Amino acid sequence: MEPESETGLVMGRWSGDKVAMPVSGALEKYLIKPGTKVDLRKIDSSERELFEEGNKEDSFEAFDRLQGELQYLQKVLYAQNKHRVLVVMQAMDTGGKDGCIKHVFSRIDPQGMHVRSFKRPTEEELAHDFLWRVHSKVPENGQMVIFNRSHYEDIIAVKVKKIYADRIWRQRYRHIVEFERMLAEEGTTIVKIYLHISKEEQKERLESRLVNLDKHWKFNPEDLKDRALWDDFMETYEDVLTQTSTEYAPWYVVPANRKWYRNLCVARIMVDTLKGLKMTFPPIDWDPTKIVVGD
Repeated sequence: MEPESETGLVMGRWSGDKVAMPVSGALEKYLIKPGTKVDLRKIDSSERELFEEGNKEDSFEAFDRLQGELQYLQKVLYAQNKHRVLVVMQAMDTGGKDGCIKHVFSRIDPQGMHVRSFKRPTEEELAHDFLWRVHSKVPENGQMVIFNRSHYEDIIAVKVKKIYADRIWRQRYRHIVEFERMLAEEGTTIVKIYLHISKEEQKERLESRLVNLDKHWKFNPEDLKDRALWDDFMETYEDVLTQTSTEYAPWYVVPANRKWYRNLCVARIMVDTLKGLKMTFPPIDWDPTKIVVGD
C-alpha cells in the first residue's frame, strides 16, 4: 500500500478519490496565448464555465481538494530546492488579490512562500531603475513568491495617471519582457494572473465597504479617482496583456466576479503549473530499513 501524506495525497493524487480534479482545463482556457489581441469586454467576468454543474456550496469540497494538492506540490518544490516560482497578481481596486492569495495559498508552509506588495515607490526606489526594487524580491531555489501588484504598475499607473512622459512607459514593455525572459532562462517559472471583475461588481464591492464598519479601513476615497478612469485602465490592461504574455511568462485572465470560482481557477492553474515541473522529492543515499532509532 502506498504511503499517504498528511495532506491526504497518495503519490500526488487525492487518496480514495476517483473523480477528476475540479475545473479541469483552467490552465488552457484562461491562458492569453502570445500574439493574442485582448479585448476584456469580450471576456465575461461572471462566467463559471468550468464548474457549471456545481454551485458555491459544491465548490468548497472541490477547493479543499485543490488546496491539498497545492500544499503537497509546494512541499516537493521546497524539498527538491531546484525550481523557483513567481506568481504575479494584478487586478483593479477590489479585484480580490488579497482574498485570492489568502484563500488559495492558506495551507502553504510559510518557510517556502513569501508575498511581496509594491506600493508607491519610495524616494530610494525612485533613485534607481524601476525594476531595482522588484529584482531583489524574486524567488530563490525552492521558493514561491507572490507579487501582490507588481512591476506592471510601472506601466499601468504611469500611463493612465500620466505620471511620466509616454516614452517612459512605452519602453518599459520591452524592459519587462526581457527581465522576465532573463528570470525564466535562469530557472524561474512565472505565472501572471489578472483577476477580471466588471465595473458593476467593483461598485458593489466599494459600496459594501461603506456600509460595513469592519471594512471602512479598506476604503480609500482616492480609489474613486481611479474608478473614474475605468475605461483608460481597461485599455491599458488590454495592451499589457497583449504585449507581455509570452511562452515563458504567460498571462491568465480569470473571471473574478464570483470569488469562489476565482479561487477554484487560480488554485487549479497553480496545481497544473507545478505538476508541469515534474518535481520529485530528493533521493536519499541511505537505507531506511537499516536505521535504528534509539530509545
